[in-house]
Amino acid sequence: MKTVLITGGTGLIGKALTAMLISKGYEVIILSRSARTSDHKSVSYASWDVEKDAIDIAAIQKADYIIHLAGAGVADKRWTKKRKQEILQSRTKSGELLIKTLRENENKVKAFISSSAIGWYGPDNDASLKTGFKEDAPSSDDFLGNTCQQWEQSTKPMETLGKRLVYLRTGIVLSNDGGALKEFKMPVKFGIAAILGGGKQMISWIHIEDICRMYIYALENEINGIFNAVAPKPVSNKTLTLQLAKKMSGSFFIPIHVPAFVLKIVLGEMSIEVLKSATVNDDKIRNEGFRFVFPSIEATLNDLIKK
Repeated sequence: MKTVLITGGTGLIGKALTAMLISKGYEVIILSRSARTSDHKSVSYASWDVEKDAIDIAAIQKADYIIHLAGAGVADKRWTKKRKQEILQSRTKSGELLIKTLRENENKVKAFISSSAIGWYGPDNDASLKTGFKEDAPSSDDFLGNTCQQWEQSTKPMETLGKRLVYLRTGIVLSNDGGALKEFKMPVKFGIAAILGGGKQMISWIHIEDICRMYIYALENEINGIFNAVAPKPVSNKTLTLQLAKKMSGSFFIPIHVPAFVLKIVLGEMSIEVLKSATVNDDKIRNEGFRFVFPSIEATLNDLIKK
């Protein structure tokens, strides 16, 4: 039985991925800052404290694979200077600690699968609207672009340690257990389909089940490098909002455009990401043999929204 060590295991993806891994017969160790006990025989917790440069070395030495999901939530709080520093350093320092620990201690880790994000890419241009951003596109010169670049760079030395290294640049994850879908659903419950800005901005999304399956695919197959973790069919904000409203409320809703200036007042700098259009290409992961269970927004909403 193989053992997978997960950082960020208590987050949206981490929880769903842990459940999927144990259903497939894996042992899972979750690195946590606080002492925890598990109610499942295949899941255990180990301690780490990135700020103190401390980690349970025994847990690292038990692992056959590491899945690195740790990082402060990008959309959880307003982007103050302090919060932006937390978003960046929670990703880079945690990666650097894992590198240091693996370098200094004997281990059997075969592969390191790291989260990244489509925040790497800038706003759509004529070319990306036609083909989507591919993995070799340069990082955007903004906060999230720079964060993603430093995030990936922090664990790049994993290759010098002889570990297979995979990055999954993840799109907007749609799940009933939190994240973006919860925010999209909230106004619809009151009969309002809240279209953000002009609504033409493209959203590159992925179903929670497919992102978890992609992590396991990356773990079990000899793939290397960077892959966009997005579904094959991006949709506009307007399309997603209206399809969600129809699925939840039938024809009993009012579509309303939330002006960009209102979003800027409410969200501050974060509004740039809400209004940014990013069409991201998923060809590379599909060419490696991965198949989506939920390739379209229609199939995804049919699965997630139960009347």
